[in-house]
Amino acid sequence: SEYTIPPRQYSNHTGTFFFLAGLPGLEAVHKWLSIPLCAMYVASLAGNSLILWVVKSEPSLQQPMYYFLSMLAVTDLGLSASTLPTVLPIYMLGLRQVSLDVCLAQLFFIHTFSIMESSVLLTMALDRFVAISNPLRYGTILTSPRVASLGLASVVRSIGLHIPFFHYCRPHILSHSFCLHQDLLRLACSDIRFNSFYALALVICTLLLDAVLILISYVFILHTVLAIASREERLKSLQTCVSHICAVLVFYIPIIGLTMVHRFGKHLSPSVHVLMGNIYILFPPLMNPIIYSVKTQQIRSRMKKWFSLKMK
Repeated sequence: SEYTIPPRQYSNHTGTFFFLAGLPGLEAVHKWLSIPLCAMYVASLAGNSLILWVVKSEPSLQQPMYYFLSMLAVTDLGLSASTLPTVLPIYMLGLRQVSLDVCLAQLFFIHTFSIMESSVLLTMALDRFVAISNPLRYGTILTSPRVASLGLASVVRSIGLHIPFFHYCRPHILSHSFCLHQDLLRLACSDIRFNSFYALALVICTLLLDAVLILISYVFILHTVLAIASREERLKSLQTCVSHICAVLVFYIPIIGLTMVHRFGKHLSPSVHVLMGNIYILFPPLMNPIIYSVKTQQIRSRMKKWFSLKMK
């Protein structure tokens, strides 16, 4: 079958290759599937680039909330760019083979940008808490140097925490259209107990910790909002959090789904694994620009103004 690889092609020398997966059983329509995939990548890259351009060009958006939004857009651009070189060639050209070096580099960038996005979402929760609990001191608490420091801390944290690589000797057939740590761990022939423990500890200390801290932030935000006497002011304060809440859900729900599929879905069709993996890498970068364009009045107004000028 198409997914059977001759033994000589997965030998454990410097020429090791991995073989990525499209949607099993749907190889005949992969070229058709490449059209919506390509459209989603274009929309993601264009949408996040547009967010960056709007924030840079509009003086009224030169404030911490939109600096954090720019960091989120950069992270989404990085995540899209990390997976595009392997995902689209599979569906457009049928090219499933990727070298070990390319696979490890892709794993590094996916891992880095995933943790970075989680870190940025956490800083955005902090931003919303400060804006609601101390609106008069918002500008003095979240100064430009502090925003830059938070951004730098997110980058250092993301790059500094990486899972050790291991030795491979099994058939290098992956279950996704990009290189994912769970896949590489499954193929390792060396002792993976430390790697498994380290990966679990890393998830707990990054993604899970960030999710808990975001939840705690919103508990404090809700407590502050409920103390506001005016119902209109309460609603106005909560509305400033809607975009961020949507971004958090868009990021964490696919990660939870992918983790559950890998942990408990071994009996599921391989197509389910591929589909969940594609949702994980495509959905957040695609949806975040849409969420912030629809829910943030300043960005929406600037985009309308820009498009109206282009139409004249």
